[in-house]
Parts: sequence; C-alpha cells; structure tokens
Amino acid sequence: MSNAETAALGGVPSLDHPIFSESLRLIRQLPGTAAALAPLSPLQQDVLLRLIHSSGDPGLAADLVCPATACAAGLAALAAGVPILTDTAMAAAAVAPMARRTFGNPVRSVLDWAPEQAPAGSTRTAAGMAAALAGQGQPGVVLIGSAPTALEVLLELVASKAVPAPALVIGMPVGFVGVAESKRHLAESGLVHMRLEGSKGGAGLVAAACNALLRAAWLHAASAPSAPLGSS
Repeated sequence: MSNAETAALGGVPSLDHPIFSESLRLIRQLPGTAAALAPLSPLQQDVLLRLIHSSGDPGLAADLVCPATACAAGLAALAAGVPILTDTAMAAAAVAPMARRTFGNPVRSVLDWAPEQAPAGSTRTAAGMAAALAGQGQPGVVLIGSAPTALEVLLELVASKAVPAPALVIGMPVGFVGVAESKRHLAESGLVHMRLEGSKGGAGLVAAACNALLRAAWLHAASAPSAPLGSS
C-alpha cells in the first residue's frame, strides 16, 4: 500500500472512488506488477499504478522511464499551483477535475492558441505550442500525449533559451511517425521528465501520470503539511 493510500485511511478525505481503490489492489497482486513495483519509491509506484489502471496494460512497467527526481519535482511544482499545459483538449479535460479538487492549477491545451489551419510543413499542435509558450512565463508542467511535433517545438524553444524549462515534461506521444525520435530527443534534452519508450502513450496516459502526482501531492499536504514534499 502506498503512502498516499495510507494517508487516506488515516482520516484524510480520499480522492478515489472505491472501484479505483479496488483496481489498484488487484493490480498490485499481479505477479509481474509486484516485481516491477518492488524497487520503486511510493511516488513512482503511484504513477505506474495509475498508468496501468488507465491502460489496462501491466506491460507498461517495462516501458516507463520515471526517475524519482522527476516525480519529486512534479509533485512540488503541482503543489505550488503551476499551470498545466497539454497538447490536446482530451488530456486537459482528464486533468482538470483533479486539479480543481486539489491545488486549483490552471489547465489549458495548446490548441487554445492554435491557428485554424496547420502551417505549411507543421501541425496545429506544434504552432499552438509555440504560441502558448510565447504567451506565458514558466511553462509549469507540460503533458504531451499525442503530438510529437509539439514536443519537438518545446525542446527546440527550451534549447535555444527562448523559453524557460518546464518544471516537468510528461512525454508520452503515441504512434509511429516521429514518436520514437521525439522521445529520444526528450531523453537527450536534460529536461526533468518522465516518458514511455516505444510507440505507447496517449492523452489518457499523460493525464493519468499527472493525476497521480496531483493526488499524491494533495494527500501528502493534507496528512503531513510540515513535511517536505517528495520525502516519502
């Protein structure tokens, strides 16, 4: 049982539906999942469990790159109320309810800034990412679940120092065109991030990872407000 789940049992109001809690219990009992969870910190476990729950795929454990330092950075940033920027409206819609119930982080999709038509040689999402980053300061936490082109724009702008580095990038674009390359570039970027290797990903999975961090940060703050975030 994770620290977050223990906190909920200790009197802190739970953020979870009973079906979700039962799902996590069952996932933990899977032989392969139990072995994958064993070396992970409680916060890394929270992320992996929510990804498996959202995908129905215990095999995701082999593809997840989720450093403890990235989890802790995301936890602290989200608890501070940083904005959450997503590449799709679907991811934004999946994160917004948890954000409202926890720290009130503003959640927006780069498509709010995208042009009506894709620029020549680019995509609406990539153009929206460039415009969104130009219009705000610290990018906060950035979720990329569908558009490798948007991830590439983010990496290029940070590398050129045109925009500051996000507190955390959750890079899980899904598919086969440009996806592996964008994930490799993210791995080489030096940015604080988590990612899924290969072709797996999607809006639901980046939202699941972000919601796991929001949930853990909220329960941590509610149960031990004087303890440093990420210390569990």
